[in-house]
Amino acid sequence: MTDTIMQTADRVIAATYKRFPIVLERGEGTAVWDTQGRRYTDFVSGIAVCNLGHAHPRIAEAVARQARQLVHVSNLYYTLPQTELADLLVAQCFADRVFFCNSGAEANEAAIKLARKYFKDKGQPERYRIVSMEQSFHGRTMATLSATGQEKIRAGYDPVLQGFSFVPFNDIEALEAAVDEGTCAVMLEPIQGEGGIRCPAPDYLQQVRQLCNRHGILMILDEIQTGMSRTGALFAHQHEGVTPDIMTLAKALANGLPIGAMLATEKVAAAFGPGAHASTFGGTPLVTAAALETLRTMLDEQIPRRAAETGVYFRQALEGLKKRCSHIVEVRGRGLLLGVQLDGPADDLVAVCMQKGFLVNCVQGDTLRFAPPLIVQKEEIDALIACLEVILKQ
Repeated sequence: MTDTIMQTADRVIAATYKRFPIVLERGEGTAVWDTQGRRYTDFVSGIAVCNLGHAHPRIAEAVARQARQLVHVSNLYYTLPQTELADLLVAQCFADRVFFCNSGAEANEAAIKLARKYFKDKGQPERYRIVSMEQSFHGRTMATLSATGQEKIRAGYDPVLQGFSFVPFNDIEALEAAVDEGTCAVMLEPIQGEGGIRCPAPDYLQQVRQLCNRHGILMILDEIQTGMSRTGALFAHQHEGVTPDIMTLAKALANGLPIGAMLATEKVAAAFGPGAHASTFGGTPLVTAAALETLRTMLDEQIPRRAAETGVYFRQALEGLKKRCSHIVEVRGRGLLLGVQLDGPADDLVAVCMQKGFLVNCVQGDTLRFAPPLIVQKEEIDALIACLEVILKQ
């Protein structure tokens, strides 16, 4: 059966992914099983998506209950789950308003459009350029790949959209030099996930905020990978005491159901009036019920604190492994978004870990990324460390 499924998929699905030769059919907590009954401890979480693990009972029940009640109506009407989710989100952060969509790329599209329209409405149409970071990742649509500071993401799609420039992450002087009278916003991730788990210097985000204030421009934080408790705070920028003007969320917001959100202050969000932006499936009752239960569970069970504590344990274990394994160049990250840079290609190690029952993934060619469910146990971390040590020493 497994071979048949893979052969069929390779025949009928667009070949945009290089898939591993397993077919996953079931998950529970931190584990998934394939069609041959093999168990894997999941340190990928759908790429930082299933933060509460697989088949979480509270979320499963919320989805089932909502599916029996109301799945979809147009955003021409009010719905209860969407309203409750928006109310709870703004209560937990700087924002006053939320726009719901279906993905991280759509959330970033909304952020880009809002930043430009904000200045158009102020009578400054010349201010439309956005400064982003080298090695950033903001999505695969034409606007968001144009805002992404990785040539391999933009390759083949020229001409990309105008109005985006890039500076090195963590270089406030380069950012200062790039900002001019045509700049409307600075867009960045609090931690660069796809860029190799690159963390900001202790005062960098504060400096970016101050720069934006001086120039009267907007600060957009892409928290698609870092948000929803991943780094040990509900949103990663909260570690730094920084308040952006716009924030984007997706990935873990509904623990696996497709949803994105763009959050903004009242002052900025006012530029999005009726007809300014829309999404047919944005914030349907079904996905917002799942997201609402996800957020409530995170708050009820103090998941940010748990991720912070377990993240310290995991990082210390990786640092210990670095001392024992000369192939490890650096350990990076925060909370349960961690990366290990090797002195050579890391891709082969992903396949070997899978054979040994652990799902991990590789970014930037030489860095193993670990983003397990935030309910991961220390024993599971110990088992992965032991597996990595055997592989690296071989």
